[in-house]
Formats: sequence, C-alpha cells, structure tokens
Amino acid sequence: MTFEELNLSPAILKAITACGYTTPTPVQEQAIPLVMAGSDLIATAQTGTGKTAAFVLPALERLTVPSKVPGKGPRILVLTPTRELASQVMDAACKYGRGVRIRCGSILGGMPYREQMRLLSAPVDIIVATPGRLLDHLERGSVRLDRLEMLVLDEADRMLDMGFSEDMEKIVSRAPTERQTLMFTATMEKSVLGLAEKMLNNPQRIELAVRTSSHALIEQRLHVADNLSHKKELLRHLVSDASLTRAIIFSATKRDADELARELSRNGYPAAALHGDMNQIARNKTIERMRRGAIRLLVATDVAARGLDVNGVSHVINFDLPRFAEDYVHRIGRTGRAGANGIAISFVSSSELSYLERIERFIGKRLPEKNIEGLAPLSVLRRISGGNGSKRPGNSPGSRFAKPGGNKGKPASSGQGKSWGATAKPAAGARPSRAPAHQPVIEYRSRRPQV
Repeated sequence: MTFEELNLSPAILKAITACGYTTPTPVQEQAIPLVMAGSDLIATAQTGTGKTAAFVLPALERLTVPSKVPGKGPRILVLTPTRELASQVMDAACKYGRGVRIRCGSILGGMPYREQMRLLSAPVDIIVATPGRLLDHLERGSVRLDRLEMLVLDEADRMLDMGFSEDMEKIVSRAPTERQTLMFTATMEKSVLGLAEKMLNNPQRIELAVRTSSHALIEQRLHVADNLSHKKELLRHLVSDASLTRAIIFSATKRDADELARELSRNGYPAAALHGDMNQIARNKTIERMRRGAIRLLVATDVAARGLDVNGVSHVINFDLPRFAEDYVHRIGRTGRAGANGIAISFVSSSELSYLERIERFIGKRLPEKNIEGLAPLSVLRRISGGNGSKRPGNSPGSRFAKPGGNKGKPASSGQGKSWGATAKPAAGARPSRAPAHQPVIEYRSRRPQV
C-alpha cells in the first residue's frame, strides 16, 4: 500500500512526499482508514512504529473541512504524558501540515502561562497538552472544548502510570460526547482497558506485536541489589571485566547519571554522562568520543538515549530499572546489533519490583537471576509467576517480607567473575533485621559469604 491509496488530500500527500515517505508503516496502514471513517480506535503500538503519523495525518485531513461550531477551542486535542512526546507530536503536525492552513500549539506544564494564554486567545485547530496543565486552563476558563472533534490519548498506559487518570477523566467530562476518541498504548493493562471503556465508543482494535524478536542475540540477566552501595559494587565488578568493551549504563535521573559517570572515571574507567540538560553540541561530542573509543562507558537517561546509535556496544546495564516497560526494550536494543551478540544486565532493588513485573509482563518472560561470587545479595526475590501471566505484587498471601534466618538459603554462586574481596563484605549490622511492610516481595537471606 502507498500513502496515495489512503485517500489523503493532495496538500498532505505533498508534505509526506517531501519528507521522503512513500509507504505507510503497519500501524498507519491499519489505523488511518479507520480514523478517517470516523471510528473510535484503541491501538497497541510501540514508539518507533509510526504511531504519531497514524493519528496526525487523519487529524489534518479532518481539518481540511471547516468547523461548523463557532468558538476558540481546539478541534483536535492530543494528550501526552511528557513534554518530550508533546514536542514530537507538534513537530509531526507542523511537518505534515505545512500545506494545510492550521493553527496549533502546546499547553505544557513547566512552561510560561503568558505564551499559552496568547495561543488560547484566538481560535486554534490543534492543541497538544499534558493533562495537568490543560486541566488548569479548563478550570481557569481560558480554554473550552465545545468545538472538539477528535481526542487523542497518546501513550495512555504511561499517563495512567504517572497518575493522570483523574485529570484525564475530568478533561473528558468537559468534552462533547459526539467526538471521536483515539487511544494509543504500548501495553494493554486492565487499567488501560478500564479507561477505554469509559472514554471510547465501540472502538476498533489494532494490536501490533511487541518487537522482541530482534533481541534474540541479546542475553538478558538480572541481579538483585540490596541497596545503592550494593549496586555500585556490582557495577564495579562488571566494568572491570575485559569482555565489556563498550557499555551504555542507564540511570533514572540526570543528576545520578552525572554522579555515576564521575565516580567511574575517578576509579579508572573512562566514562561520560548523556542526558537532557546537555545542549546538542555537548551531546554530539560525547557520542562521538564513544564512537572513537575515547570513552568506554556512557551513563545515560532514557530521553537522551532515544535514537542513540553507537556500533560495538557489548553491554547494556540497567543501573536503575526503567519505570515504563517499553523503555526496557528500547534500552537493551542498543546492544546486539548488526548480527552481533550482546548482553543486557539489570539491577533490581526492593523499590523497583513493580517495574520488574511490568517489564516481564511486557516482554512475556522472566529475566533470569544471576549471582556473582562474593557479591550475592542478602535479599532474594519471591516472584509469584513470570511473563504475561504474572500477578501484581502483594496479591498473594505468600508475598511478604520474612525475617532473616541464620545461614539457610545461602545464595548459590553463578561462578561468574572474580570476587572484589573485602569490598564485597557487608559491614556488621549495616542492614536492618526487619524490612518495612510496604515492600511486598523481598525476603532477607543470610549475609553474603565472607571472602
């Protein structure tokens, strides 16, 4: 199929051609005809599949016909969980809509109100917004949704995970009932289905397979970590291995990425950070240094690493597990490229167990736990089940903390690598004898073997 066969307007087709596109992706091929026919839609599709164009193109097509409802409010509203995603949607709307006379803008948290008020003072065709800030404007009366024809919930699962459920429901309550609603999600959780039942009317369904087959050459491992200090011990051991030729280490925050890169460099392991606070010139220089081999370890955040393409990455290390399961797939895809084997290693602490469960449900399998001699954890995961059928932590009466008990259940060593010696020993009394009750799926074992 070609874009011409989708019956898009000549002006939109011209913009698509100017961008160098001729063939729609599977999600575009399936979604665009359904949306242009006026159906509500729920689509399971990952980032990188072309899902943004799957709703932006038919939205632009709708805007080629003048609105019959007077007012200033948007005709198309796109809700996104983050400013970064909102920026991508805006870029797509401007790129594909260059031949269509439209007025569009973004309403985002953390951005000046003055510019947003100026945008809303005149009729607008497309608004891309984060839920919290849009709801703020709705409650202030600075925007109305009387003219709304199409509502798009982009990455709906992520918005739910970020706690936007109530905000989204309030926004939808102010929208016309006679509207078209599109929902795009990477995972089909019960919460997402519940949201769809409330907001969509007899929706069509599109489900694209999770792209994990390309990771067949990647060995995935899991290491349980007692705390931050233990994570650092595990990391020091891994980066001292000569088989780790080039690695990307993922950190949860920009500050942690900076601190971890500095600490690795001080210990003799050439490292640099890559995150969103760096300007584009600095980021490009850092990536080029890694490509040249000047640095061996890149400590990155998810936003900075999107689209990162560096050949020869032997390892990906998730120092912090990603909050969103889709990001795990993006992260480990930095290794195992061009027919080469790769290794993806994830650390998990008690506070990250819910993230681990989402990842395993998303990829459809359990991550195998490994121990390093001399660095085995005091704690052990008590996962009820794995893969797509896993339950949420705490749903089983057996999911609870147990008191430490002597030397029983000493972790078996995988025999991987050498011990760090005395650095691997926990200080006497360093860990509490009882864990807080709100962390449901860790039990404490005996201390690590003395070496």
